[in-house]
Amino acid sequence: MANTASSPTPAAVDVRGWGWRHASRLRPALEGIDLRIEPGERVLLLGPSGAGKSTLLHAMAGVHGGDDEGEAVGELLVDGAEPARVRGRSGLVLQDPDSQVILARVGDDVAFGCENLGVPRDEIWRRVRESLDEVGLDVAIDHPSSALSGGQKQRLALAGALAMRPGLLLLDEPTANLDPDGVREVRAAVERVLDRHGSTLVVVEHRVEVWADLVDRVVVLGLDGRLMADGPPDVVLSRQRAALLAAGVWVPGGLGPTAPRRRVAVDEPTEPLLTANGLAVGRRPRDIVQRGLDVELPRGTSTVLTGPNGAGKSTLALTLGGLLRPLDGRVEASASLSAGLRGDPIGWRSRDLLTRIGTVFQEPEHQFVTSSVRAELEVAPRALRLGDRETAARVEDLLARLRLDRIALANPFTLSGGEKRRLSVAAVLAARPSVLVLDEPTFGQDRITWLELTALLRELVDEGLTLLSVTHDAAYIAALGDRGIRLEPTNTRAFA
Repeated sequence: MANTASSPTPAAVDVRGWGWRHASRLRPALEGIDLRIEPGERVLLLGPSGAGKSTLLHAMAGVHGGDDEGEAVGELLVDGAEPARVRGRSGLVLQDPDSQVILARVGDDVAFGCENLGVPRDEIWRRVRESLDEVGLDVAIDHPSSALSGGQKQRLALAGALAMRPGLLLLDEPTANLDPDGVREVRAAVERVLDRHGSTLVVVEHRVEVWADLVDRVVVLGLDGRLMADGPPDVVLSRQRAALLAAGVWVPGGLGPTAPRRRVAVDEPTEPLLTANGLAVGRRPRDIVQRGLDVELPRGTSTVLTGPNGAGKSTLALTLGGLLRPLDGRVEASASLSAGLRGDPIGWRSRDLLTRIGTVFQEPEHQFVTSSVRAELEVAPRALRLGDRETAARVEDLLARLRLDRIALANPFTLSGGEKRRLSVAAVLAARPSVLVLDEPTFGQDRITWLELTALLRELVDEGLTLLSVTHDAAYIAALGDRGIRLEPTNTRAFA
């Protein structure tokens, strides 16, 4: 392992009897955690959705906040000090990269952490360019950070962390929203940085195979908030195999996803509920990312929208969902979907969209408006003026189907990334829209919740739901790819 004079000293982490309870919950998210992470160790942190992986990572970074956010017990130290007192020693990449974008230009954003650490100016900009190259973010340093796709923002956040040269690198699902090439590039970038600087690594990821041969230790948290396993990767993944699979951990070579395929045969194309002709899309009038698109979403069919990061997938999905205005061309709803409204969904009110087109954003937090999971699921039925009995029936069914019942009273913003994703899907499904648009629907899901979510969507499509999903998940595409649209940076093509 190379280490130069300018490299950071690898950090050590000591956790003794540590636990954390969110301020809005009765039960602790984690308790009784005992760990010693040696300087330079590379640790993969696993566990089912909601096991507290992100909570532990945030504690190591010292970003949990004060008593108003929660209560800690026990001791957690980085290099013998409380993490909040040595924040410059840790570089954290969050599950939601959008929340880490601070400044308006890419280069300034990457430089932000270095500036706070007092790194000399010339050295800062050398690190900025080097870090952007390492993560494969091929944009100018004055490129607007707000114009990046979700996957590009993920690379930007990683570049910012790497530029700080942290002694402890903390990664929370850093490849979750990346295309396959992006996954390989980011993983390779992390390996290069670790080999060059020797930093200690703790990475949270559901897909074990991405990191298994890079780490030298696997730590597994159970759904009860306690340690479930700890040891070398080959030992943990082989000896604890049955227990890990039962808990929902994605074990390499384990039982693969078996979501049900289409039950209802479709001999001929059904009526398109949404049609786009000559469509040009972009977030700004002068920033067209795709043009000349002809797209149809047939009734009762699942369509997957794929392509590399930055190709405009989320932008197209939001435009088809009536939330972004087309920059050219037109989106037209069928007569049965518009039901007396004008044909272009961009002119519909939010109440009109509720039962017609439901959209789940890439960032779940952007859709939460209440202080509890149950209340979040009640928003759409209340807006539709459904009775208490019908509202309760819909809410209870979704709570159970998507494993949200045990956290029904929790604040949505305290949930894990996977729980937030399932809640955002459930909140839209509560309105029972005719068309459902999902952006990265399987982000943060363990093996069990993945199976249950895809099975529910398959069932709804078979019952007549029209589904459009933006995804990089090959298993999801196999389960729900009745039709496909692939975007490249300059064009589009459909596949059957």
